[in-house]
Amino acid sequence: MNSAFLFGLLGWLDLFGIAVFATSGALAAARKGQTLVTFAFFALVTGVGGGTVRDLLIGAPVFWVQDSRVPILCLAIALIIWVTPVRIWRAGAVDWFDAMGLAAYSVFGAAKAMQLGIDPVPAAIMGIITACVGGVIRDLLAGEPSIIIRPELYVTAGALSAFSFVALMQTGMDGIVAAAIAFAAGFALRALAIVKGLALPVYRGAAEDE
Repeated sequence: MNSAFLFGLLGWLDLFGIAVFATSGALAAARKGQTLVTFAFFALVTGVGGGTVRDLLIGAPVFWVQDSRVPILCLAIALIIWVTPVRIWRAGAVDWFDAMGLAAYSVFGAAKAMQLGIDPVPAAIMGIITACVGGVIRDLLAGEPSIIIRPELYVTAGALSAFSFVALMQTGMDGIVAAAIAFAAGFALRALAIVKGLALPVYRGAAEDE
């Protein structure tokens, strides 16, 4: 995996994922009519939650503790959302920002794990964890049903991005192209789930036993 890609594109992809997840967290606080402090907290834990768990699992320094740009970015986004008129944000804005963060962070999480020598399949799983945990924490704090147990596709979209990126990198494809394709695939699937309500079949065994 070429270093120019890792330290260039991935750095921007990381900040993009953090920014859109932080935005979704701040918007969740806005929807609940919370204080500025709560906005900041939601933005921070949503923006860094998945990456924190990933770094702990792969034995890497926790990224946002090492880079002050990350908490500053999250706090700045919380402030921007706080001073923005609520009419600007559509009711479904959280879902769309979350969808962008999901795709971006799935790719970045997998790429960072591969950079540190993690095997391809566990690296892809690290991408999924990076992308999903922040949203889970946000929903838990907001007292809403977790995004991962709603019927429409969510984790599946993150898995598509992460596994696509890992698979494409194994073919020797240029990293920038692989990241772009993987991001587009995951975002497109999540967008279809939001718009069309696409969902996987659910387990019916319990209902049949009753």
